[in-house]
Amino acid sequence: MARIVPMFNATSFSSNSVRLAALHAPLSSSAVAPAGRFAPSPRSGLCSAPRAIHHEQLFGIKTSRLMRKANCIKASASGNMAQASTTISKEEAFEWVKKDNRRMLHVVYRVGDLERTIKFYTECLGMKLLRKRDIPEEKYTNAFLGYGPEDSHFVVELTYNYGVDQYDIGAGFGHFGIAVEDVAKTVDLIKAKGGKVTREPGPVKGGKTVIAFIEDPDGYKFELLERGPTPEPLCQVMLRVGDLDRSINFHEKAFGMELLRKRDNPEYKYTVAMMGYGPEDKNTVLELTYNYGVTEYDKGNAYAQIAIGTDDVYKTAEAIKLHGGKITREPGPLPGINTKITACLDPDGWKTVFVDNIDFAKELE
Repeated sequence: MARIVPMFNATSFSSNSVRLAALHAPLSSSAVAPAGRFAPSPRSGLCSAPRAIHHEQLFGIKTSRLMRKANCIKASASGNMAQASTTISKEEAFEWVKKDNRRMLHVVYRVGDLERTIKFYTECLGMKLLRKRDIPEEKYTNAFLGYGPEDSHFVVELTYNYGVDQYDIGAGFGHFGIAVEDVAKTVDLIKAKGGKVTREPGPVKGGKTVIAFIEDPDGYKFELLERGPTPEPLCQVMLRVGDLDRSINFHEKAFGMELLRKRDNPEYKYTVAMMGYGPEDKNTVLELTYNYGVTEYDKGNAYAQIAIGTDDVYKTAEAIKLHGGKITREPGPLPGINTKITACLDPDGWKTVFVDNIDFAKELE
């Protein structure tokens, strides 16, 4: 739920919104945070400050007094946490991550004509407009759409930046997946509404599941998958990665996801891994795709990030650091409101924002 500041690669948060969750993803390769918005607070100094919080305490680990002095996190003046050093093991952090209460909340991306996209998603894809928010002082508008309320369903957060009508989707983003009971019927409806079908209904290569591909007005691809009734129709987000085993390990250890299945397709020279927080037929999953020999992708400036709920953004950030992730926004409350978040990049540079579960629930109220 975040906005994206045109021509900035910074995540900017609006003081009256929460998840800014993801915040308007960058439009360039540099990270620029508007003054007074959500720029990370300066790292604090030594661990002698009275508000210092130890890593050992953070994960419930007991160590000697000497070790506690050497390994702590000090809360900065803005209330954020800055790491000094740590001795907790990856295994200890992973144990906490596995017990954390996590759920994929929403995916954020930019569009060039908000009303046109809302019309397409509601009339052709059957989504509902859940809410809409205009922030004129920041020159952007958000719209949240999905197949159920945000407190229980994965939704899309569309961001329109005033005056920007086109974005580069890049080669790294793959598609969104939507489960439907009749793919052919859905495709006929989309055609009747003037939608673009890029792959006619038929069995998936090397399998039996009936699928089709369509494009929305901005060029984002949607895979339609024929399935029975499901509580989560918006079922997939597909991203391409340069090292599948590395990515699987990171999402398991740092994000606490489960590898649900992995399929190699040597005939077509690609491998996919499905990862998530529950079975595919009931939860949204992340589909990681590795194309043989391709180690890097252009990510463009259209797709922004996924937001995930957590019980503790501070512990989440520490686990991510321990497993090689890059924290781009230190954990702590957003300026002007109490919602706590942390943001990071995975080994392939894909951005994820973690949002405190309790604060997120309050936002929806």
